[in-house]
Amino acid sequence: MDRLRIHGQQPLRGEVRASGAKNAALPLMAASLLSAQPVELDNAPQLVDVRTLAELLRGMGVQVQRDGGRVRLHADAVRDCTAPYERVKTMRASVLVLGPLLARFGRARVSLPGGCAIGARPVDQHIKGLRLLGAQVQVEHGDIVASVPGGRLRGARITTDMVTVTGTENLMMAAALADGETVLENAAQEPEIADLAALLAKMGARIDGAGTSRIRIEGVPTLGGAVHRIVADRIEAGTFLCAALATGGDVVVRDCVPCHLDALLDKLAEAGAEVTRGADWVRVRADALPGGRPRATSVRTGEYPGFATDMQAQFMAVNCIAQGAAHLTETIFENRFMHVQELVRLGADIAIEGNTCIVQGVPRLSGATVMATDLRASAGLIIAGLAAEGTTLVERIYHLDRGYEAIEHKLAALGARVERLRA
Repeated sequence: MDRLRIHGQQPLRGEVRASGAKNAALPLMAASLLSAQPVELDNAPQLVDVRTLAELLRGMGVQVQRDGGRVRLHADAVRDCTAPYERVKTMRASVLVLGPLLARFGRARVSLPGGCAIGARPVDQHIKGLRLLGAQVQVEHGDIVASVPGGRLRGARITTDMVTVTGTENLMMAAALADGETVLENAAQEPEIADLAALLAKMGARIDGAGTSRIRIEGVPTLGGAVHRIVADRIEAGTFLCAALATGGDVVVRDCVPCHLDALLDKLAEAGAEVTRGADWVRVRADALPGGRPRATSVRTGEYPGFATDMQAQFMAVNCIAQGAAHLTETIFENRFMHVQELVRLGADIAIEGNTCIVQGVPRLSGATVMATDLRASAGLIIAGLAAEGTTLVERIYHLDRGYEAIEHKLAALGARVERLRA
C-alpha cells in the first residue's frame, strides 16, 4: 500500500484551490438516473469514490464519460437496477442510487453499503421514507430489495427520526418524480443538499426549502438534462486552513464558499489565527502566534451549520500542539476517535472519556510511523506530521484517496516536504 512521508515543521505558505466536493459529486452523479437526458457536471474531483460510483453506474448501463474536471452521464439505456456488494462495499454513498432507481424504474436491489469504519450509519431512515412514499422495501441477504406497486411513488409527509444527509438526498431525489407533494421534516441542511436541489431544479424538479430543516418537493412526470458546476469542497478547504494554523503558516484557499466554513473559521480565530475572507477565498495567517503555538480550543461536532464531524480529526491535530487543554466532543459517530492512538504515537497527550477527548497541548510532536484508520483520520495525521519534528510516515493512505484530490501535490505547492511512496 502507498504511504506518505512527511518531513515536518515547515510552515505552509501560499495559495491553493479547493476542489469540487466529494459529498456533492456523488449524489449529483446518482441524480443522473432520474432522467433519460444527459447530465453534465463540471468541477468534478479526481477521487477514488467518484471513480467507484462511475463504475457502479456503468454497470447499470449509464454512459459515463470524463474529460478533465467534467463528467457527462447519460442514463437513457439503464438495463440493470442492481447495485451489487462487490461495487458498494467500499463506499456508503452507493445507497444514493436507491431513490432514483425506484422513482424512475419502480424497482431496485442495492446491497447494504460499506465505507469508513467510523460507526453505525444505518439506512433505516431511507427505508422508512421510501415506504411512506409507497414503496415496498425488504432487506434480504444483505440487499435492500424495493419495488413500487403501480410503478410510481406518491408524495407524503416524512419526518426522519434523526438528521441524515444521504437520507435527505435519497428521499429528495425519489420525491422529485413522485405523484403529488412531499414534505421532508428534520431534513439535513448541508450545502451539498442545496447543491443537489440546484441540479434537480435545472432538470425540471420543483423544490423549495433545500438548506433548511423543511424541504417541499412537488413531483413532476419527467426530468430532463442539465449542466451544473459542483460546489467547492468545504472539508478539503478546512483541512488546508487547519494545516496552516498547525504549522504557523499563511495560506489562502481559493475557489471556496467562505460561509460554508463559518463554524470552523470561528474556531480557528478563537485558536489565535488571523482569519480574513473574500467572496470566494479564505486566508488563515498564523505566523505571529503568541508563543508560536495556537490556543487550545474546544469544539462539539454537530449537524450543519454546526462544527462538522468531518473536521474533528484535523482540528484535534491542531489542539495537540496548542497552549492549554481542549475538549473535543463527538456527537455524530460513536467510533470516530480511532486516530487518537496514532496521534499519541506522535507524542500527543489525549485522554478519552466517553464521546469526549481531552487534549492537553504539548510543545512539540515527534515524527513516527502511524496508520490511517479512515478518510478524515488520514488528514488529521497528515496535519500532525506537518507540525511534528522529524519524519512521519502515514500508512494506509488509500482512505485518503477517497476524499482528497492530489493532496500531496497541493501541500508541496504550499512548501510542505511531503512525498508519496508507492507500494
